[in-house]
Amino acid sequence: MKKAKIKVWFQASMITVFLLFSATSFAQDHDTLKNTQESTETTIKKDTVTDIDGNVYTTVTIGTQVWMAENLKTTKYNDGTKIPNVTDNNEWKNLSSAAYCWYNNDINNGNIYGALYNWHAINTGKLCPAGWHVPTDSEWTELIDYLGGKNVAGGKLKETNTTHWKKPNTGATNETCFTALPGGNHNFNGYFDTIDSYGLWWSVTEYEHLTNNAWYRRIIYNGSNVYRSYGNKDNGFSVRCVRD
Repeated sequence: MKKAKIKVWFQASMITVFLLFSATSFAQDHDTLKNTQESTETTIKKDTVTDIDGNVYTTVTIGTQVWMAENLKTTKYNDGTKIPNVTDNNEWKNLSSAAYCWYNNDINNGNIYGALYNWHAINTGKLCPAGWHVPTDSEWTELIDYLGGKNVAGGKLKETNTTHWKKPNTGATNETCFTALPGGNHNFNGYFDTIDSYGLWWSVTEYEHLTNNAWYRRIIYNGSNVYRSYGNKDNGFSVRCVRD
């Protein structure tokens, strides 16, 4: 009788161990599947696009959008027409027509950070390569929402380390491969400002309440945010193109 009881107890114990092992294995398998799915969802597809000057840009797919992963630096519209390069600060201050410049009028800055364009150059509709365009305000919002919202998206977009960004470059992961850089700006008052601290990118969308203003996005060195602001169209900001 004792042997029978021991046998029954042993069999019950083995069944319990098997069930616990199965449950643990399922949980592990579930976590593995979940992690695999999450990894697949954030896979970045890379390609290239060439502008009319022959500059080749890396591109990345983020969600359903395809973005340039570098700031634009073309000196011509996509129909071959030259964009005026305005180097005099007083002349820039009084402009109401299309123009571009390099930060501090130094082409070496342009090689790294791209060009700074006023909004009048954007408004031609010919700044980006054919099949691409300057993003609308809503397209910027779509990108930022996809990355989890304005409080965290900046970190996911910023280049890591402090080669170009001023310390501490808070929250930078560049997990999107967007590689946002702090190209600064050419202020509408005629001076250069904020290289290594701020990246500012135009949208094509005008600000509805002030006729000489348009929406742009700003990322800073000491935060993970993306700020939505509007600014004077005579400012010189960076440009990222998005595919049509």
